[in-house]
Amino acid sequence: MMIVVMKSSANAKEVGVVIKKVRELGFEPHLSRGEKKSIVGVLGSEKHLDPEIFLVLPGVENVVPILQPFKQASREFKSESTVVVLDGTRIGGDNDVVIMAGPCAVESAEQTLAAAEAVAAAGAKVLRGGAFKPRTSPYSFQGLGEEGLKILKMASEKTGLAIVTEVMSPQTVDLVAAYADIMQVGARNMQNYPLLEAVGRTTKPILLKRGLMSTIEELLMAAEYILAKGNPNVILCERGIRSFEKYTRNTLDISAVPIIKKLSHLPVIVDPSHATGQRDLVAPVSKSAIAAGADGLIIEVHPEPEKALSDGAQSLHPEEFVELMAGLGQIAEAVGRGL
Repeated sequence: MMIVVMKSSANAKEVGVVIKKVRELGFEPHLSRGEKKSIVGVLGSEKHLDPEIFLVLPGVENVVPILQPFKQASREFKSESTVVVLDGTRIGGDNDVVIMAGPCAVESAEQTLAAAEAVAAAGAKVLRGGAFKPRTSPYSFQGLGEEGLKILKMASEKTGLAIVTEVMSPQTVDLVAAYADIMQVGARNMQNYPLLEAVGRTTKPILLKRGLMSTIEELLMAAEYILAKGNPNVILCERGIRSFEKYTRNTLDISAVPIIKKLSHLPVIVDPSHATGQRDLVAPVSKSAIAAGADGLIIEVHPEPEKALSDGAQSLHPEEFVELMAGLGQIAEAVGRGL
Protein backbone atom coordinates (compact mmCIF):
# COMPACT_ATOMS: atom_id res chain seq x y z
CA MET A 1 0.00 0.00 0.00
CA MET A 2 1.17 3.52 -0.75
CA ILE A 3 0.03 7.13 -0.73
CA VAL A 4 0.22 9.54 -3.64
CA VAL A 5 1.09 13.02 -2.39
CA MET A 6 -0.30 15.77 -4.58
CA LYS A 7 1.41 19.14 -5.04
CA SER A 8 -0.09 22.08 -3.18
CA SER A 9 -0.92 23.55 -6.59
CA ALA A 10 -2.72 20.40 -7.81
CA ASN A 11 -6.27 21.05 -9.01
CA ALA A 12 -9.37 18.88 -8.79
CA LYS A 13 -8.88 17.53 -12.33
CA GLU A 14 -5.36 16.32 -11.56
CA VAL A 15 -6.54 14.64 -8.36
CA GLY A 16 -9.31 13.01 -10.34
CA VAL A 17 -6.82 11.59 -12.85
CA VAL A 18 -4.89 9.92 -10.02
CA ILE A 19 -8.08 8.47 -8.52
CA LYS A 20 -9.10 7.12 -11.92
CA LYS A 21 -5.67 5.51 -12.41
CA VAL A 22 -5.87 3.84 -8.98
CA ARG A 23 -9.22 2.28 -9.92
CA GLU A 24 -7.95 1.19 -13.33
CA LEU A 25 -5.16 -0.73 -11.61
CA GLY A 26 -7.67 -2.61 -9.48
CA PHE A 27 -7.07 -0.72 -6.23
CA GLU A 28 -9.37 1.40 -4.05
CA PRO A 29 -8.55 5.12 -3.81
CA HIS A 30 -8.90 7.01 -0.53
CA LEU A 31 -8.78 10.80 -0.84
CA SER A 32 -7.68 12.84 2.17
CA ARG A 33 -7.57 16.62 1.92
CA GLY A 34 -5.21 18.47 4.25
CA GLU A 35 -4.81 22.18 4.84
CA LYS A 36 -1.99 22.44 2.29
CA LYS A 37 -2.00 19.23 0.26
CA SER A 38 -4.21 16.33 -0.72
CA ILE A 39 -3.13 12.71 -0.66
CA VAL A 40 -4.62 9.68 -2.37
CA GLY A 41 -4.28 6.39 -0.54
CA VAL A 42 -3.90 3.33 -2.74
CA LEU A 43 -5.73 0.54 -0.92
CA GLY A 44 -5.79 -3.10 -1.88
CA SER A 45 -3.68 -6.23 -1.93
CA GLU A 46 -0.03 -6.39 -0.99
CA LYS A 47 1.08 -6.97 -4.60
CA HIS A 48 3.90 -4.77 -5.88
CA LEU A 49 2.98 -1.54 -7.61
CA ASP A 50 5.55 0.61 -9.42
CA PRO A 51 5.51 4.19 -8.04
CA GLU A 52 6.49 5.51 -11.47
CA ILE A 53 2.93 4.86 -12.64
CA PHE A 54 1.81 7.81 -10.51
CA LEU A 55 4.95 9.96 -10.52
CA VAL A 56 4.51 10.74 -14.21
CA LEU A 57 0.96 12.05 -13.68
CA PRO A 58 0.41 15.83 -13.56
CA GLY A 59 0.09 17.34 -10.09
CA VAL A 60 1.83 14.45 -8.30
CA GLU A 61 4.64 15.46 -5.96
CA ASN A 62 5.69 12.13 -4.46
CA VAL A 63 4.70 8.51 -3.88
CA VAL A 64 5.35 7.12 -0.40
CA PRO A 65 5.04 3.46 0.59
CA ILE A 66 3.32 2.79 3.91
CA LEU A 67 5.62 0.52 5.87
CA GLN A 68 3.47 -0.02 8.94
CA PRO A 69 1.21 -3.11 8.92
CA PHE A 70 -1.68 -0.88 10.06
CA LYS A 71 -2.12 1.12 6.87
CA GLN A 72 -5.10 3.45 7.25
CA ALA A 73 -4.51 3.92 10.98
CA SER A 74 -0.93 5.11 10.46
CA ARG A 75 0.45 8.65 10.48
CA GLU A 76 2.03 7.84 7.12
CA PHE A 77 -1.44 7.47 5.64
CA LYS A 78 -2.82 10.59 7.32
CA SER A 79 -0.49 13.10 8.94
CA GLU A 80 -3.23 15.30 10.40
CA SER A 81 -4.93 14.06 13.57
CA THR A 82 -8.42 12.65 13.14
CA VAL A 83 -11.14 14.51 15.02
CA VAL A 84 -14.29 12.55 15.86
CA VAL A 85 -17.23 14.93 15.95
CA LEU A 86 -20.31 14.45 18.11
CA ASP A 87 -23.07 17.02 18.42
CA GLY A 88 -21.14 19.97 19.82
CA THR A 89 -18.19 17.86 21.01
CA ARG A 90 -14.90 17.23 19.19
CA ILE A 91 -12.58 14.40 20.24
CA GLY A 92 -8.96 14.46 19.12
CA GLY A 93 -6.54 16.91 17.55
CA ASP A 94 -5.87 20.04 19.58
CA ASN A 95 -9.39 20.18 20.97
CA ASP A 96 -10.30 20.12 24.65
CA VAL A 97 -9.98 16.90 26.63
CA VAL A 98 -13.37 15.14 26.63
CA ILE A 99 -14.59 13.45 29.80
CA MET A 100 -16.90 10.44 29.56
CA ALA A 101 -18.37 9.33 32.87
CA GLY A 102 -21.13 7.28 34.44
CA PRO A 103 -21.84 3.90 36.00
CA CYS A 104 -20.21 0.70 34.84
CA ALA A 105 -23.64 -0.88 34.35
CA VAL A 106 -27.14 0.50 33.90
CA GLU A 107 -29.03 -0.88 36.90
CA SER A 108 -32.18 1.24 36.97
CA ALA A 109 -33.62 4.48 35.61
CA GLU A 110 -33.15 6.20 38.98
CA GLN A 111 -29.50 5.14 39.34
CA THR A 112 -28.59 6.08 35.76
CA LEU A 113 -30.33 9.45 35.81
CA ALA A 114 -28.73 10.36 39.16
CA ALA A 115 -25.29 9.53 37.76
CA ALA A 116 -25.98 11.38 34.51
CA GLU A 117 -27.12 14.54 36.26
CA ALA A 118 -24.09 14.46 38.55
CA VAL A 119 -21.48 14.02 35.82
CA ALA A 120 -23.17 16.54 33.52
CA ALA A 121 -23.16 19.16 36.27
CA ALA A 122 -19.45 18.52 36.84
CA GLY A 123 -18.57 19.05 33.17
CA ALA A 124 -18.63 15.61 31.51
CA LYS A 125 -19.79 15.55 27.88
CA VAL A 126 -20.54 11.85 27.41
CA LEU A 127 -22.51 9.43 29.60
CA ARG A 128 -21.02 5.95 29.88
CA GLY A 129 -23.06 2.97 30.97
CA GLY A 130 -23.25 -0.69 30.08
CA ALA A 131 -26.55 -2.17 28.88
CA PHE A 132 -24.81 -5.37 27.78
CA LYS A 133 -22.07 -6.48 30.19
CA PRO A 134 -19.43 -9.10 29.33
CA ARG A 135 -18.46 -10.58 32.69
CA THR A 136 -15.82 -13.10 33.70
CA SER A 137 -18.40 -15.12 35.64
CA PRO A 138 -21.63 -16.28 33.98
CA TYR A 139 -23.35 -15.72 37.33
CA SER A 140 -22.48 -12.00 37.50
CA PHE A 141 -24.91 -9.27 36.45
CA GLN A 142 -24.99 -9.26 32.64
CA GLY A 143 -26.86 -6.01 32.08
CA LEU A 144 -30.45 -5.03 31.22
CA GLY A 145 -30.11 -5.30 27.45
CA GLU A 146 -32.42 -3.13 25.38
CA GLU A 147 -34.18 -1.87 28.51
CA GLY A 148 -30.80 -0.50 29.59
CA LEU A 149 -30.39 1.24 26.25
CA LYS A 150 -33.78 2.90 26.70
CA ILE A 151 -32.75 4.10 30.15
CA LEU A 152 -29.53 5.57 28.75
CA LYS A 153 -31.52 7.37 26.07
CA MET A 154 -33.87 8.80 28.67
CA ALA A 155 -30.94 10.07 30.75
CA SER A 156 -29.32 11.52 27.63
CA GLU A 157 -32.45 13.43 26.68
CA LYS A 158 -32.80 14.88 30.18
CA THR A 159 -29.14 15.95 30.54
CA GLY A 160 -27.94 16.62 27.00
CA LEU A 161 -25.09 14.11 27.36
CA ALA A 162 -24.05 11.91 24.45
CA ILE A 163 -24.08 8.14 25.08
CA VAL A 164 -21.25 5.60 24.89
CA THR A 165 -22.19 1.98 25.52
CA GLU A 166 -20.81 -1.42 24.61
CA VAL A 167 -21.81 -3.58 21.68
CA MET A 168 -20.93 -7.27 22.05
CA SER A 169 -21.96 -9.03 18.85
CA PRO A 170 -22.52 -8.31 15.15
CA GLN A 171 -26.19 -9.21 15.64
CA THR A 172 -26.75 -6.33 18.09
CA VAL A 173 -24.90 -3.59 16.19
CA ASP A 174 -28.04 -2.10 14.64
CA LEU A 175 -29.88 -2.20 17.97
CA VAL A 176 -27.11 -0.45 19.90
CA ALA A 177 -26.51 2.04 17.08
CA ALA A 178 -30.15 3.13 17.32
CA TYR A 179 -29.55 4.41 20.87
CA ALA A 180 -25.82 5.17 21.21
CA ASP A 181 -23.76 8.11 19.99
CA ILE A 182 -20.55 6.08 20.41
CA MET A 183 -20.42 2.29 20.28
CA GLN A 184 -17.76 0.70 22.49
CA VAL A 185 -15.91 -2.46 21.52
CA GLY A 186 -14.62 -3.77 24.83
CA ALA A 187 -11.23 -5.23 25.69
CA ARG A 188 -12.48 -8.82 25.48
CA ASN A 189 -13.80 -8.18 21.96
CA MET A 190 -10.83 -6.24 20.57
CA GLN A 191 -9.99 -9.13 18.24
CA ASN A 192 -13.58 -10.18 17.52
CA TYR A 193 -13.12 -9.61 13.80
CA PRO A 194 -16.74 -10.16 12.71
CA LEU A 195 -17.77 -7.52 15.27
CA LEU A 196 -15.04 -5.11 14.11
CA GLU A 197 -16.19 -5.49 10.52
CA ALA A 198 -19.82 -5.00 11.51
CA VAL A 199 -19.17 -1.71 13.33
CA GLY A 200 -16.89 -0.73 10.46
CA ARG A 201 -19.87 -0.83 8.13
CA THR A 202 -21.62 1.84 10.22
CA THR A 203 -20.84 5.54 10.46
CA LYS A 204 -21.13 5.67 14.25
CA PRO A 205 -17.99 6.62 16.22
CA ILE A 206 -16.37 3.51 17.68
CA LEU A 207 -14.51 3.43 21.00
CA LEU A 208 -12.03 0.55 20.68
CA LYS A 209 -10.47 -0.66 23.91
CA ARG A 210 -7.08 -2.32 24.05
CA GLY A 211 -7.25 -6.02 24.87
CA LEU A 212 -6.12 -7.40 28.22
CA MET A 213 -2.95 -8.90 26.74
CA SER A 214 -2.67 -7.05 23.44
CA THR A 215 0.26 -5.08 22.07
CA ILE A 216 -0.07 -1.56 20.70
CA GLU A 217 0.37 -2.94 17.20
CA GLU A 218 -2.45 -5.43 17.74
CA LEU A 219 -4.70 -2.59 18.91
CA LEU A 220 -3.92 -0.59 15.79
CA MET A 221 -4.47 -3.64 13.58
CA ALA A 222 -7.88 -4.10 15.21
CA ALA A 223 -8.65 -0.46 14.37
CA GLU A 224 -7.57 -1.21 10.82
CA TYR A 225 -10.44 -3.72 10.48
CA ILE A 226 -12.92 -0.93 11.27
CA LEU A 227 -11.23 1.61 9.00
CA ALA A 228 -10.95 -0.88 6.14
CA LYS A 229 -14.74 -1.31 6.13
CA GLY A 230 -15.20 2.43 5.64
CA ASN A 231 -15.77 3.86 9.13
CA PRO A 232 -13.12 6.57 9.86
CA ASN A 233 -14.54 7.47 13.28
CA VAL A 234 -12.40 5.36 15.60
CA ILE A 235 -11.31 6.35 19.11
CA LEU A 236 -8.64 4.21 20.76
CA CYS A 237 -8.69 3.49 24.49
CA GLU A 238 -5.81 2.45 26.73
CA ARG A 239 -7.36 0.68 29.74
CA GLY A 240 -4.45 -1.25 31.21
CA ILE A 241 -3.02 -4.63 30.33
CA ARG A 242 -2.64 -7.78 32.39
CA SER A 243 0.72 -8.21 34.12
CA PHE A 244 2.21 -9.86 37.21
CA GLU A 245 1.37 -6.83 39.38
CA LYS A 246 -1.17 -7.53 42.15
CA TYR A 247 -1.71 -4.05 43.57
CA THR A 248 -3.84 -2.85 40.66
CA ARG A 249 -6.56 -4.51 38.60
CA ASN A 250 -4.49 -4.01 35.45
CA THR A 251 -1.23 -2.24 34.62
CA LEU A 252 -1.81 1.07 32.88
CA ASP A 253 0.60 1.57 29.99
CA ILE A 254 0.79 5.36 30.16
CA SER A 255 3.52 5.36 27.50
CA ALA A 256 0.96 3.92 25.07
CA VAL A 257 -0.65 7.37 24.79
CA PRO A 258 2.31 9.24 23.24
CA ILE A 259 3.42 6.14 21.31
CA ILE A 260 0.02 5.69 19.66
CA LYS A 261 -0.24 9.40 18.90
CA LYS A 262 3.15 9.18 17.18
CA LEU A 263 2.20 6.09 15.17
CA SER A 264 -1.44 6.91 14.44
CA HIS A 265 -3.70 9.86 13.65
CA LEU A 266 -6.58 8.39 15.69
CA PRO A 267 -7.71 9.98 19.00
CA VAL A 268 -6.58 8.23 22.20
CA ILE A 269 -8.39 8.21 25.53
CA VAL A 270 -7.61 6.47 28.83
CA ASP A 271 -9.80 4.43 31.21
CA PRO A 272 -8.31 4.95 34.69
CA SER A 273 -11.10 3.01 36.39
CA HIS A 274 -10.44 -0.33 34.71
CA ALA A 275 -6.72 0.31 34.65
CA THR A 276 -6.43 0.59 38.43
CA GLY A 277 -9.54 -1.06 39.86
CA GLN A 278 -9.27 1.20 42.90
CA ARG A 279 -11.20 4.38 43.61
CA ASP A 280 -8.29 6.20 45.26
CA LEU A 281 -6.02 5.64 42.25
CA VAL A 282 -8.41 7.03 39.64
CA ALA A 283 -7.53 10.71 40.26
CA PRO A 284 -3.72 10.50 40.00
CA VAL A 285 -3.88 8.19 36.98
CA SER A 286 -6.40 10.49 35.27
CA LYS A 287 -4.10 13.47 35.75
CA SER A 288 -1.09 11.58 34.41
CA ALA A 289 -3.09 10.53 31.33
CA ILE A 290 -3.93 14.11 30.44
CA ALA A 291 -0.33 15.16 31.04
CA ALA A 292 0.76 12.38 28.66
CA GLY A 293 -1.48 13.77 25.91
CA ALA A 294 -4.71 11.78 26.16
CA ASP A 295 -7.64 13.25 24.23
CA GLY A 296 -10.14 12.11 26.84
CA LEU A 297 -10.95 9.95 29.85
CA ILE A 298 -13.70 7.43 30.51
CA ILE A 299 -14.41 7.26 34.26
CA GLU A 300 -16.82 5.20 36.32
CA VAL A 301 -19.11 7.23 38.59
CA HIS A 302 -21.97 5.75 40.61
CA PRO A 303 -24.40 7.53 42.99
CA GLU A 304 -23.90 4.71 45.52
CA PRO A 305 -20.76 2.70 44.65
CA GLU A 306 -21.18 0.48 47.70
CA LYS A 307 -24.41 -0.87 46.20
CA ALA A 308 -23.19 -1.13 42.58
CA LEU A 309 -23.90 -4.38 40.76
CA SER A 310 -20.63 -4.04 38.83
CA ASP A 311 -17.21 -2.49 39.62
CA GLY A 312 -18.25 -0.56 42.71
CA ALA A 313 -14.72 -0.60 44.16
CA GLN A 314 -13.38 1.49 41.27
CA SER A 315 -16.38 3.82 40.88
CA LEU A 316 -16.18 7.37 42.18
CA HIS A 317 -18.83 9.00 44.34
CA PRO A 318 -20.35 12.05 42.59
CA GLU A 319 -18.62 14.44 45.00
CA GLU A 320 -15.27 12.76 44.30
CA PHE A 321 -15.86 13.24 40.58
CA VAL A 322 -16.55 16.96 41.12
CA GLU A 323 -13.26 17.29 42.99
CA LEU A 324 -11.41 15.35 40.30
CA MET A 325 -12.76 17.55 37.52
CA ALA A 326 -11.35 20.64 39.21
CA GLY A 327 -7.91 19.06 39.33
CA LEU A 328 -8.12 17.81 35.75
CA GLY A 329 -8.85 21.32 34.54
CA GLN A 330 -5.57 22.53 36.00
CA ILE A 331 -3.58 19.74 34.36
CA ALA A 332 -5.28 20.30 31.00
CA GLU A 333 -4.51 24.02 31.17
CA ALA A 334 -0.87 23.24 31.94
CA VAL A 335 -0.55 21.28 28.68
CA GLY A 336 -2.36 23.90 26.60
CA ARG A 337 -5.82 22.34 26.56
CA GLY A 338 -9.10 22.62 28.43
CA LEU A 339 -11.91 20.31 29.51
